[in-house]
Amino acid sequence: MHEVRLSDGTITVSPLRVDDVEAHLAGEDEALVRWLNGGPGTREGVEAYFRHCRHQWDTAGPLRAFGIRMGADEVLAGTVDLRFAGAGLAPGQVNVAYGLYPSWRGRGLATRAVLLASRYAAREGGAEAVIQVEPENPASAAVAQRAGFTLREPTHTADDARFDRYIRDLHDLAR
Repeated sequence: MHEVRLSDGTITVSPLRVDDVEAHLAGEDEALVRWLNGGPGTREGVEAYFRHCRHQWDTAGPLRAFGIRMGADEVLAGTVDLRFAGAGLAPGQVNVAYGLYPSWRGRGLATRAVLLASRYAAREGGAEAVIQVEPENPASAAVAQRAGFTLREPTHTADDARFDRYIRDLHDLAR
């Protein structure tokens, strides 16, 4: 696999690497655990997940996990993931999930990362991007809206958790 590097001049997104584990663990906080990770990370667990992410890139699997990077030294500021297949996704839909470490929040970086990842998804054949947000997470909903996503029907998981579903047509981003 060739290395994917996307930039808008402010941020760069590129595949997560095992050497990102330390920065990820240092940046993880209560908000990331609650809204994105599902539980606190351990060195072993995060390293195994990042290796899985690399394997997905190498084998063209359905997961594309990017690190959101800042500056010339590409400091890890968070992550943005694309899933080209999964529960609740129709053919052509791509799930987008994102999170920033606390010191990087409030600067519009998540919106930039979602837009870069969505452009990548469009070039890879995605027709619609989907962001699923818990109603109690207005910051994540604001990212979706700023990135041009439109609130559609809510969804419910098997354990009856509700998510607001934001959709964006990717055809205009494929160019």
